Amino acid sequence: MYTEHPFAQYVRILGKGKNGSRSLTFDEAYESMKLILADQVTPEQLGAFLMLLRVKEETPEEVAGFVKATKESISTPSDMPKIDLDWSSYAGKKRQLPWYILASLLLADNGITTFMHGAAGHTPGRVYTKDIISKFGITGCKTMKDVKNSIASHNFAYMDIEYLSPLMHKIIELRPFLGLRSPVHTVSRMLDPFSADYVIQGIFHPGYRPMHQEAALLLGMKHVAVVKGDGGEIERNPDMACLVQSVSNETMSDEEWPPMFPKRHMRDDEMDTDRLIGLWNGTVTDEYGDAAVIGTIAITLKLMGRADSIKTAESLASEMWQTRQKNKYDTAA
Repeated sequence: MYTEHPFAQYVRILGKGKNGSRSLTFDEAYESMKLILADQVTPEQLGAFLMLLRVKEETPEEVAGFVKATKESISTPSDMPKIDLDWSSYAGKKRQLPWYILASLLLADNGITTFMHGAAGHTPGRVYTKDIISKFGITGCKTMKDVKNSIASHNFAYMDIEYLSPLMHKIIELRPFLGLRSPVHTVSRMLDPFSADYVIQGIFHPGYRPMHQEAALLLGMKHVAVVKGDGGEIERNPDMACLVQSVSNETMSDEEWPPMFPKRHMRDDEMDTDRLIGLWNGTVTDEYGDAAVIGTIAITLKLMGRADSIKTAESLASEMWQTRQKNKYDTAA
C-alpha cells in the first residue's frame, strides 16, 4: 500500500478527464502554491500541474490564490518606506525601445515612490529592464536592504523576480522546456509585494485584462490599471487606441484612450538603447518616444486620481515631461 503525495490531489482535480476535472477554488490554489513554494513537489508534478492549468486556462480565483501564497512567501522589511506605485516589467520590448523606463523614472522624480519588478532573458531578441537600468545609474536590487536604499536614493527600485521570489523565477525559466507560458507569468505581474496603493500592469494578450481585474478584486487591491501595453510591457502605444481596465475601491471600470497619432510609426530595427538617455537629455528627438512617455504617465496619473479626464491627464503628463531635469543622466553609466 502506498501513501499519496499531498500535492497529487491538486493534479487530480485539474486532470480527471473531460467530465471529472474542474478548476481549483481560491483556497485550493492557495494551498497548492504554498506546497510549490516550499519546494515540496516533484518536477513531474509541477510540470503536469502547470500544463493542465495552461490547457484549461486559469481562473481569477486560481490566480488570486496563487498570488496570495506567493506574496506571503516574500519577506518585506517593516521599516520599508511607503511604496506608492507597483510596476511590473516581465515582457521585454522588441519593436520599440522601452520608453516606459523613462515614464517610471519621471514619476519617481516627481515624488511617486515606485517599485518595479520583472524578469529577463526568457524570450530571445527582446530588451529587458534588467539589461539597461544601469544606464541610468540605478543598480538592480538583490536584497530588500538594496530596495530600501534604492528607494531612499532614487524614489525608485528595480528587483528581478530571481531575487524577489527565487522559486517563481525557477518556474518562469521552465518556459523553454515546456514550450508554453504558464499561470506564473500572470501571478508574477500581480505580486505587489509592498501592497502599494496603486498598481499598474501590462499584458500582451487582451483576454487576460479581465482576469487581472477580477483577481485584483478577490485580493482586495485598492487601485489597479491593466493595459495591453506595447510588447506586453506597461507602455501606451501612441499609435493605437488603448483600453484601460481598472479596479478602484472595489469597482471595475473600462475606459478607451484614443490614439495620439493619426498614423502608424515604423518599428525600430536598431533598438539603440543609448537613445533612451538621449531623449531624456534632449540630444535625441523621437516623436514616438515622447508620446509613449507622456501617454504612459497620463494613464498612471489618472489611476492615481491626479487627473479626472484623459485630456487633463495628458496635459499634466506633458508638462511633467517638458519640465524634467534634462541633465540628470549626463554622467550615468
